[in-house]
Amino acid sequence: MSVRLKLTLSYAGFLVLAGALLLAVVWVFLLRYVPDTVLVTPAPGPDPGLFVPNRSDLQRAFAPRASAALAVLLVTGLAGGWFLAGRMLAPLTRITDATRLAATGSLAHRIRLPGRRDEFRELADAFDGMLARLEAHVAEQRRFAANASHELRTPLAITQALLDVAREDPARDPGGLVDRLHVVNARAIDLTEALLLLSRADRRSSSRERVDLSLLAEEAAETLLPLAEEHGVTLETSGDVALTTGSAALLLQLATNLVHNAVVHNLPDRGTVWVTTSAAPGTAVLTVENTGEELPPQLVPTLAEPFQRGTRTRSRTDRAGVGLGLAIVKSIAEAHDGTLTLTHRSAGGLRVTVRLPAALPDAGA
Repeated sequence: MSVRLKLTLSYAGFLVLAGALLLAVVWVFLLRYVPDTVLVTPAPGPDPGLFVPNRSDLQRAFAPRASAALAVLLVTGLAGGWFLAGRMLAPLTRITDATRLAATGSLAHRIRLPGRRDEFRELADAFDGMLARLEAHVAEQRRFAANASHELRTPLAITQALLDVAREDPARDPGGLVDRLHVVNARAIDLTEALLLLSRADRRSSSRERVDLSLLAEEAAETLLPLAEEHGVTLETSGDVALTTGSAALLLQLATNLVHNAVVHNLPDRGTVWVTTSAAPGTAVLTVENTGEELPPQLVPTLAEPFQRGTRTRSRTDRAGVGLGLAIVKSIAEAHDGTLTLTHRSAGGLRVTVRLPAALPDAGA
């Protein structure tokens, strides 16, 4: 049976039951004042006297009318219950229709249920919110697939062009061709490894341990110190112990990506990168701030999207310039229940803040 029919039968059954109880109360009340035998009061003269009915007479008079009343209540309950159940379930029908549309791939549809905020309204609003997130996620995945295809096609097209030139000009110096092919192949490898890391970062790590962000920040800074010296950038690290729980390898990759991004996107000479860590109630914070050119405020929120490289086009000597650094950082932070915040500096450059849940106190400490 459908839910509407079940509700209709429930309404009708409850109405009939309530009517039967009411008639039973009336019957019991009347029985208290009706005797079992017929009473006849004699009267003077030809008048036969006053006749008082007994319980049998009351039963013969009350039972048909009670049955008719119950029948009317049953019909009224069925009709009214069917109508009321339809009104009550109308929002659920709209939600079901929207679900069927979403199942066919139409994520732009919204229920937008009017009326007062009740359980159905909350369900419809939650479903609309889920559809909005799904639509945004699908659009982001489509953009990512298109950008990834374009980025992967570029080194392959360059390789194909170099090979075609070498085929048409056999006398061409093979050394220069090999060097250029090596650069193009290295870029394709870096892009592929970044895509693989991004796919792994989206999944929550099964092995989690207590990690000190301050130690990871120092390790990342020491690793990238030669690159900073090559770019003329000064690296400064400071801060307090900031304990969190998660994958040490992924969090180290997060810190390394942030420092690398801050070094590469900096002033040509005499640039500075500040790496700091701090601990707040329930939160471990890693902040990487760098000097650099002034960024438009509307551009800053998009820098964490895949293949976004800011406003400056980097040279071929820059390393790992595939536009996935901050996208990987965002995925790692979200996989650890954290957040990534990008803020432009008024003096130029960028401030990146990662907030992660603090590690629970060690019971053995």
